[in-house]
Amino acid sequence: MEAFRTKTPNHFNLPERIERLGEVAYNLWWTWEKEAQRLFEYIDPHLWEETYHNPVKFLRQAPRARLNAVTFDKWYLEFYDRLLEQFDRYMAAEDTWFLQSYPDLRYNPIAYFSTEFGLHETLPIYAGGLGVLSGDHVKEASDLGLPFVAIGFLYTQGYFSQHITEDGWQEAHQVNLKFSDLPVLPLIDEDEKPLTVAVELPGRVVQARIWEVRVGRAPLYLLDTNVEGNSDSDRMLTARLYSSDLDLRISQEIILGVGGVRALRMLGYNPNVWHMNEGHSAFLSLERIREKVAGGRSFEEAAEETRRGNIFTTHTPVPAGNDEFPLWLMDKYFSHLWPELGLNREQFMEIAGRTLSWGETFSMPVLALRMSAISNGVSELHGQVARDMWQFLYPTKKVAEVPITHVTNGIHTGTWLARRLRELFNTYLPENWLQDMANPELWENALNIPDEELWEVRKHLKRKLVAYMRERARHQWRHDGVHPVQVVASGTLLDPYALTIGFARRFSTYKRAGLVLSDLERMLKLINQPNRPVQIIFAGKSHPADEPGKLLIQEVYRKVKQAENGGRLVFLEDYDMNIARYLVQGVDVWLNTPRRPNEASGTSGQKAALNGVLNFSILDGWWREGYNGQNGWAIGEDRAYDDPAEQDRADAESLYNTLENEIIPLYYDQRPGDKLPVKWVGMVKECLRTLAPRFSMTRMVKEYTQRLYLPVMQDTDSPVAAGK
Repeated sequence: MEAFRTKTPNHFNLPERIERLGEVAYNLWWTWEKEAQRLFEYIDPHLWEETYHNPVKFLRQAPRARLNAVTFDKWYLEFYDRLLEQFDRYMAAEDTWFLQSYPDLRYNPIAYFSTEFGLHETLPIYAGGLGVLSGDHVKEASDLGLPFVAIGFLYTQGYFSQHITEDGWQEAHQVNLKFSDLPVLPLIDEDEKPLTVAVELPGRVVQARIWEVRVGRAPLYLLDTNVEGNSDSDRMLTARLYSSDLDLRISQEIILGVGGVRALRMLGYNPNVWHMNEGHSAFLSLERIREKVAGGRSFEEAAEETRRGNIFTTHTPVPAGNDEFPLWLMDKYFSHLWPELGLNREQFMEIAGRTLSWGETFSMPVLALRMSAISNGVSELHGQVARDMWQFLYPTKKVAEVPITHVTNGIHTGTWLARRLRELFNTYLPENWLQDMANPELWENALNIPDEELWEVRKHLKRKLVAYMRERARHQWRHDGVHPVQVVASGTLLDPYALTIGFARRFSTYKRAGLVLSDLERMLKLINQPNRPVQIIFAGKSHPADEPGKLLIQEVYRKVKQAENGGRLVFLEDYDMNIARYLVQGVDVWLNTPRRPNEASGTSGQKAALNGVLNFSILDGWWREGYNGQNGWAIGEDRAYDDPAEQDRADAESLYNTLENEIIPLYYDQRPGDKLPVKWVGMVKECLRTLAPRFSMTRMVKEYTQRLYLPVMQDTDSPVAAGK
């Protein structure tokens, strides 16, 4: 292990009485402990918004006079002391779920690899749902006290900033991140130099710097090749996510897999579990095998030992989400490796060889599946789809016997739950509800929340959403010079008391964002009904190289701009975690229309459900498991279609009929006098009771621990039965 330490910046120059604000700023515990965010906001609310809720940037810019002022504010100092005491208790806790349940395994590390982590809008190193899931997983691992360490990338340019032109075309603007303004800490060696790890690429060695993000008790280490001494092109290897350039893509995945293993070794970790979250990091298996062969084992022995420590989670049945590299590219990048493994070229390629329509490939998911003791999909239906999709790797097994199980995704409660709802739950749920989040019996108490109080909070959250959208549109008009029609399309005419539907996600064609607008004349009649208006808010990005996805955004945006909808159709540009929080907390209905069975799981609807928003979704992914007929609505049937066009027609008809005959009438069936929609609120309570515990990240991480991590940590040979 090389000597290293974290270089803690001292650029805040805080008054001594509140100097630990810097320590809190550099631990992302504040991202899910809402009261901790108020430590900063109270000092200067305007600056807190201007710095986009970034405590590091905030403290660097906060006027000294305001910092000094709060040191004489008795209320603030009591609040500060209480929050710091809470932070210290959290960090030092010995009574976590994992330590109480498995004390003998506290020093058996779990290494979690992902190409993106969505932790907060402050740190834009995520593209979408996969990254947010990864971020929530690390947060929950911290809450539950797992011996957990994560590995990813610190992208120089993050993910792109989206601008929608007047014609509806998505423009991608790249912004170089200023790391000194982010809650990331550089690791340095004993000579005060940046700690780096070396990775071999064709004809040269690339250095990747190691940064640390403190996520509560769980460390996340991020790799960055923008290092002095690397070539200009190599310094750009970790500039941005998901390049379509194959050379850049394979280079990134070598750095993540091989470099990630070497970084953990350098930092003194010897993980018992190596969890690959999607196939991007699968090269870690080759590096671990190489280590063992260098130690004297045969390739077969090394591969088996490596396999026993690996877990692989597959997230998508969509081909574009599964990386496959042509063999000529593997020759270029790995010809030096197969002699080190004691293999020839043909033997090496057979490790993960796959024949596609365009030729022979080296498949990352095949590598991950073959080199993992346990593999899983992310919902029950996705587990079935994955077993069918990869059955060719197990020719002697029937589809149902393919060894791919499932663990349905969940969400991190502290991150996504609205503060006002949390206060309501504190009043009507048992005292330990947040620590016992996954206990369904506890959530029976949701039925006891008074209708009036629950509805008042729901109305508050919608007013908050509308106010945010109006202010955001005002800012765009003043500072970006957008056309007045674009201001209207950004939500300035929304009614905070009208039925509001949210549709926000990555704009890929299979997600069918245009389905709800496929019969525009019928939709215009629905949204413009006298005394029963309906509003629909769209948001989402398409990958810059996804031309069909960008065309879909343009199609939706052009319909949003039409005067006939009266401002009741809205498109919010530059969707991120901040906008997501407002939407999943503030709308009434969450709409999801993927072409089944392409939605492996989905989690945005889970975030909405936690906040009392009713789901209206295709029976795909998690909703197929969560829907019970009383806690939301289904679009279409629980069946497969051979003809996509037939599926689209049937789903659109189901969507319109349900909206027209069930959802709109139920929302506007309001009690005279106080306009309380009693039956609607009853469905909200059923939604909370049935969905909040079952689709929590608490349940998910406990399930990963008990069903996937423990068999590997304890090195048992017990197989995990597919589908159970």
